[in-house]
Amino acid sequence: MSDIVPKIRQFIFDNFLFDAGEEDLGNDDSFLEQGVIDSTGVLELVEWLEETFDIKVEDEELVPENLDSVNLLARFITGKTS
Repeated sequence: MSDIVPKIRQFIFDNFLFDAGEEDLGNDDSFLEQGVIDSTGVLELVEWLEETFDIKVEDEELVPENLDSVNLLARFITGKTS
């Protein structure tokens, strides 16, 4: 899981937090509460997850418990790939 977190952070900063610094987003910070990702961003995130980690994200998995922070995403990806 340790190599997944930097990939997720890089994607988030490259696509949603263009001018932010690393200190502006903690790994447990909610993307929704922080206004990092909107509904269009969720679609971009899912496309990236499927292409980067060769996984399929099912409709019922599109919930904040899986996708709403760096650590939640890392745990979700680890669960899908192990």
